Amino acid sequence: MLILRSAALFVVAALFEIGGAWLVWQGVREHRGWLWAAGGVLALGVYGFVATLQPDAPFGRVLAAYGGVFVAGSLLWGAVADGYRPDRWDVTGALVCLAGMAVIMWAPRNGG
Repeated sequence: MLILRSAALFVVAALFEIGGAWLVWQGVREHRGWLWAAGGVLALGVYGFVATLQPDAPFGRVLAAYGGVFVAGSLLWGAVADGYRPDRWDVTGALVCLAGMAVIMWAPRNGG
């Protein structure tokens, strides 16, 4: 159950971080206005709080592991929100990152 909770928190964190960055991008690069960018800044702030909810892991481990989720989530977000089509190397790289995330976060350890 702990792994499921941790995985769910990574997904929620990714939604806020990637979504926030996308909103800032839309506001600035796509000229949709400062309200889009402000919404993105707020979402990025929420991401920071969600990351603190990870159970029993030090900051460095959580952020390092989250990097794998960010890579895969960014490709997925681009596909859904912007019509980007990841190629087989994008998908392969994302799977490698997710495997690395699982090892960093959930490998059995003695004493932490």
